[in-house]
Amino acid sequence: MQNFRDLKVWVKAHALTLRVYQATEVFPKEERYGLTSQMRRAATSVPTNIAEGCVRSSDADFGRFLHIALGSTSELEYLILLAGDLRFITTEANDGLTADLHEVKRMLIALIGRLKGL
Repeated sequence: MQNFRDLKVWVKAHALTLRVYQATEVFPKEERYGLTSQMRRAATSVPTNIAEGCVRSSDADFGRFLHIALGSTSELEYLILLAGDLRFITTEANDGLTADLHEVKRMLIALIGRLKGL
């Protein structure tokens, strides 16, 4: 069992979640239960699943939670694209969130690969 706060991928995923919350603060009020909620849930799912996986009893269990987190990154990637296309966020915000998201994705894939190699 390891402390999730010690994992760099969790730190990056948590920072991304905070950025998503900030970006969605300016969305139209009618999106509160729509796109705003979906983006926040998808973003929160990534560090949450990393944290939950850390307390699992085996590397295989941890890997399953990392795969769930990875799936949430793909969901979030689409939602960021949609928010940009709807002009709810600027091109700069879209690009920044997407770059941060891709970094988290790469880190998750690398960690999953290391677990499989054990």
